Amino acid sequence: MKTKLDIAKNWLPRYTGTNIDDFGDYLLLTNFHNYVSSFSEQFKCDIKGVGRPMQTATNSAGLTIINFGIGSANAATIMDLLVARKPKGVLFLGKCGGLKHSTELGHFILPIAAIRGEGTSNDYLPKEVPALPSFKLHKFVSQIIVSKSLDYRTGVIYTTNRRVWEWDQSFKKYLKSLHTIGIDMETATLFIVGHVNEIPRGALLLVSDIPMVPEGVKTEKSDLMITQKFARLHLQIGIEAMTGIGKKGEQIKHFKY
Repeated sequence: MKTKLDIAKNWLPRYTGTNIDDFGDYLLLTNFHNYVSSFSEQFKCDIKGVGRPMQTATNSAGLTIINFGIGSANAATIMDLLVARKPKGVLFLGKCGGLKHSTELGHFILPIAAIRGEGTSNDYLPKEVPALPSFKLHKFVSQIIVSKSLDYRTGVIYTTNRRVWEWDQSFKKYLKSLHTIGIDMETATLFIVGHVNEIPRGALLLVSDIPMVPEGVKTEKSDLMITQKFARLHLQIGIEAMTGIGKKGEQIKHFKY
């Protein structure tokens, strides 16, 4: 247990209940157990890691989905532990709050970058380093979305550690000054830690609430509505995108680390 790789090889199975060799080359990351259960039902594959911090399922094509939990600390943890597997591509399927008037519930966002407001990523790289996805991976995702005659937005996401901020007028004023399209708790961390660990990564975010106005703040009822209407489509886009990359065998990395 002297190196990061030694630790990751020991901890990845411990956190997930999944042997390293059982992970696929391509991964979907999410915060939601129902995404994992839907994936399991669709492909008739077992869910591993029940009762552990993270759960996984892997289909016969070698695509794995992981529920890593909520927040930037968990996002950093899974991206660190994945050095044990060195996946060829990772796509985060998350939800975000829409911050623009033009952003509606159910819209999909492919972030071109994320602002590092969470602080966790500062433990990995200086704050001046931008949090960016692997753009070639996003190209595959966008092609799937377009092939379904759907629309998506691009823009910058603000990632924060604060889960309860919707009441804070000064913070909301600050968000407006940044001209960001959405807010979440994981994207910037995943991008930065993925970069440090040389893991190709991307994010497809589903707008689940419009938190800048009181009537748009997420509730249990509103979140259930979004899940029922859009979660299955969100997951399916991710499945098709990452499966397509695997079949084509194209390398996602577009620059030398």
